[in-house]
Amino acid sequence: MSDATTPPTRLGLFLGYGKMGLLGFGGVAAWSRYVVVEDKRWMTEREYAEVLGLGQILPGPNVGNTAIMIGRRFHGLPGALLATGGLYSGPLCILMMLALFYDNFGQEPGVAQAMQGIAVAAAGMVVATALKMGQNLRPPPELIAVGLAAVIAAAFLRLPLLLVVAILAPLGIWLSVRRAFGEAK
Repeated sequence: MSDATTPPTRLGLFLGYGKMGLLGFGGVAAWSRYVVVEDKRWMTEREYAEVLGLGQILPGPNVGNTAIMIGRRFHGLPGALLATGGLYSGPLCILMMLALFYDNFGQEPGVAQAMQGIAVAAAGMVVATALKMGQNLRPPPELIAVGLAAVIAAAFLRLPLLLVVAILAPLGIWLSVRRAFGEAK
């Protein structure tokens, strides 16, 4: 994939994030990466990963945080508002319709099973996106170890995410800086 990028127009930013919001059932992260990096080529894989990483450690929804940062990067405050407006307007309408549907039919047999199937598909999309980003970024072994430590700490040891980030983010930063200065010599 080429590292050439094309900045979005304001309308393109709104429509791109609108597409993400409408196609992102079960999670927008996979679509966000696809639209920003592959489809529209607004950012390189590395640029997107850096913004997403920051968006993940900030409070709030990860992709919402990245929408704000990406929108602001290209068009300032109006861009941040357009990106988040595009991201949330379609799903908000769909969510209101689904809430009405669930209110009327949530007790029917089969609805709980359908919800469980949707949740499993969403989890699969999250794992697939993480694997694709890792494959494209090709992190060094020590950063792969930090990522695996985060998975073990959060998924298996069930440590609070804030604690995992507070310990492993500085470690990952230190390892990256150490590697960068080591390569510069």
